[in-house]
Amino acid sequence: MREDEEKLETLGEKNSFSKTDPDATFMRMKEDAMNNGQTKPGYNVQIATENQFITNYDIFWRPTDQGTLIPFLDSFQARYGKQNGEVCADSGYGSEQNYEYMFGNGIAPYVKYNMFHAEDKRKRRQTPFLIQNLHYNETDDYFVCPMGQHMEHIGDVTVKSDLGYESTVSRYSARDCSGCPLRGKCYKAAADRRIIEVNHKNNAYRRKAKELLTSERGIHHRSNRPIEPEAVFGIIKFNHGFKRFHLKSNEKVKTEFGLVALAHNIRKCIAINQQNMEKNIKTDAPKRFYIHLTWDWIRFSEAC
Repeated sequence: MREDEEKLETLGEKNSFSKTDPDATFMRMKEDAMNNGQTKPGYNVQIATENQFITNYDIFWRPTDQGTLIPFLDSFQARYGKQNGEVCADSGYGSEQNYEYMFGNGIAPYVKYNMFHAEDKRKRRQTPFLIQNLHYNETDDYFVCPMGQHMEHIGDVTVKSDLGYESTVSRYSARDCSGCPLRGKCYKAAADRRIIEVNHKNNAYRRKAKELLTSERGIHHRSNRPIEPEAVFGIIKFNHGFKRFHLKSNEKVKTEFGLVALAHNIRKCIAINQQNMEKNIKTDAPKRFYIHLTWDWIRFSEAC
């Protein structure tokens, strides 16, 4: 029992930990040599980039990206004393909690959600039985099914995520679907009436995010995102061969990646200067990124 209690104390909020590095958690890696989905202890590295310069980085034990956005933005605020006015990220970050944080702090979220591309496909738009295609009367708060039957509001349910965020889901029910000729296509449950669940708050956030993403600036951000952080990770991992951490513990791993980020920024700065020297153009290359990374290394050295 004492051994189990010690392990649970080491586990904390994590769902797993490594015996050799208790700060690391087991997660699936993109480099799967056995091609069997084997999990390995590792860390989730998050970076922010601007013109392929690394402006911020952080290390997380969570294997998914959804729960890392808010602490990552907080670390950016702590590092620079100000926050970005715009954030561009892929659908792995598009949750109700993240949207609420960004909209509430004056950040324009050019962040896709998981159904952003799928909901615009013709087959999905032309399927009348999907919840998003049902007519909704906002004044009287009811949905209308394809047969014209009203689906009245029957109550709300509070759903709590693994991050501790609570969402309110509204439930709507039809009166009787037993004699409906479209019942087989409408739903597959054994009950004689269809019940749907709708998160109005999350849907409102998604509509606002879609307006941003489909705007001219949103299309610009979406086209640049794949060549920003993805390209930086590719350069670090494949061009310079950094695919594995050599140190253990979150603090040391964070320092190690800080040095990698510092080296990446210096290499890119030198490359830009060389290109401009060839073109006889003087430039003031960005230097502010290096100061914070260097101070992280100094603090780590003093601690050792």
